[in-house]
Parts: sequence; structure tokens; C-alpha cells
Amino acid sequence: MAVNILAIESSCDDTGAAVIADGKMLSNIIAGQAVHEQYGGVVPELASRAHQENIVPVVDLALKKAGLQLTDLSAVAFTQSPGLIGSLLVGSCFAKSLALALDLPLIGVHHMQAHVLANFIDDPKPQFPCLCLTVSGGHTQIVLCESPLKMTVIGETTDDAAGEAFDKSAKLLGLPYPGGPLVDKHAREGNPERFRFPEPQIPGLNFSFSGLKTAILYFLQENQAKQADFAAANMADICASIQHRIVTILMNKLVKASKETGISEICIAGGVSANSGLRKALETYGAQHGWNVYIPKFEYCTDNAAMIAITAHYKYLAGEFSPLDTVPTARAAFSAI
Repeated sequence: MAVNILAIESSCDDTGAAVIADGKMLSNIIAGQAVHEQYGGVVPELASRAHQENIVPVVDLALKKAGLQLTDLSAVAFTQSPGLIGSLLVGSCFAKSLALALDLPLIGVHHMQAHVLANFIDDPKPQFPCLCLTVSGGHTQIVLCESPLKMTVIGETTDDAAGEAFDKSAKLLGLPYPGGPLVDKHAREGNPERFRFPEPQIPGLNFSFSGLKTAILYFLQENQAKQADFAAANMADICASIQHRIVTILMNKLVKASKETGISEICIAGGVSANSGLRKALETYGAQHGWNVYIPKFEYCTDNAAMIAITAHYKYLAGEFSPLDTVPTARAAFSAI
């Protein structure tokens, strides 16, 4: 009998449900929340309420698309950490209630570990050991992966994440929320070499983006004092130059990590891995350095339940289940889940 796992993702502002059977994804449903656009960012309380409205229809649709009933399930998985605590509570309470009612095993999943394992949903899959550059709105990490469930963060941001750098730059440019994808869109039409932004000199494999954000702020202030419409008139080139610097910061550290570890199996994950500049750069650097490169499909880059499902699949095989008194946490290391 197939091992069918229902997975729920509710860490931020997307309600997701996916069904996986013996490692094969049968469905992956996501409901977004447009309510946050008018506020220029995610409002936690509104996100929690939207999750409550969306979770039942999303789970129902995921099961229907998979062609399964609740009685066909072998386990229920959910995002336990990190994320907005109110949003996590909605998903965890639903998952625990369902597991209790159906007398099924419960599997708590670490959101960032799941981002990494999004690379293992489809073939070809990375070979172990591999390095994963995980880049999202709240995290920027280089993860050394020895197995699906044994991961170590060997480099991370000391302040802002790369996704924050994109979004904050977009806000400085007057672009609406969410700004990161709009920076990417404008960058495709611009000259990435026109404006030069500094690269932070951070030792080791760690990152820093706060200084870059400040440099962009001063750059815009200085030029808009001379020309009021400077940003609007040069939007494509500014976005291309900002994106180029963020991407080179990420790639230079990844090159260093590969050299230090001797690992050439390289993948990316997280919301920013949907960025066209980063995806292209990984392929270019991969060809230059002899890497085997893996890039998830766009649907598996941003927050989604499929990545929770594939992580739960590996945890199920390893017998790593969670008790019903498991509680979600806003922050937790990989080893804590």
C-alpha cells in the first residue's frame, strides 16, 4: 500500500496543501493573500485570518486533485517552524486535529529544510553531499547537505536577507509590494554595469546586505536631488545594477563554499531562487567551475506545500514523527525540528 502524506504549509501568507505518494507529488495547491498589497507588506493578523478561511478548501482541493480520500492517508505533515506564529498555529492546529481524528502519525517540518529538499521533488536530483544556496525574504544561507535529513548551515546573513534587499530596494524605487519580482522584471531590460554598488567584505561564508541597502538609499537620494525623476527615468538600469550586485554577492560566497568543501553538486532554493538573474548566474558559474547545477521549478521556489510533503516523505521513511503536543515556533534551528 502506498504511503500517502498530506502536507500543509502556512508559515507566512500563502496557504498550501499537497499530497505525496511514495515520493511522487500528486497535488500542490496554493492560495495567496492579496489583502497585504495595500499595506506594503504582510500583516500577521490578517494573514492568520486568511489562513483560517483558506485551509479547508485548499486541503479539500489537494485531496481531490490527488484522487484520494482522508481515509487513504498514511500521515499528516505541517510546517512547524520558522514563520509567523499566528499563521503557523492555524496550520499546526488543523494538522494535529486531523491526525488525531484519523489516528495518523504527525510530522512537523522545518520550513528552511523543506526549501532545500524542493530540489528532490523532481528528477534529476542532487547527489550527496551537496551545497544549497537558500535565499528567501527572511533567510540567506549556504547549507551543506549530507543526506535528506542531515543538514548544516555553513554560512548565513548577519543582518538583512537577500530577499529583504530586493524588497527594500524596490520600496526605495517606489515600486509596489511585493517589490522583488518587479525589480527582476525591470532588470531584464536594463544594463547591469551602468551603476556600481559596493560588495560587503564579510569574512568566511557569511553574508551582509544592510550596507548595500544603505548605499542604494544614498545613491538614490543624491541623484534625485539633482533630477527629481531620476529613479523613474533610469528604472531598468538601476534595477539591473542592484540585482547584479545582489547576485554576485551570493555567487561569490557560493564559489568560496564549493572550493572550501570540494563539493560540486550545487543547488538553490527559496523564494529568491525564482529570480531570473540568480538562475542564469548559477548556470553560468556552474559551467565555469564544473558544477552539477540543480534549480527547482518556479512553483517549488516560493512557499508551497510540495516542499513540506517531500520533507515529510523522508522523515516518514526514517520514522521521525512528532507528538500531538508539538507546538510551532517562530524560530528554530534545523536540528530542533
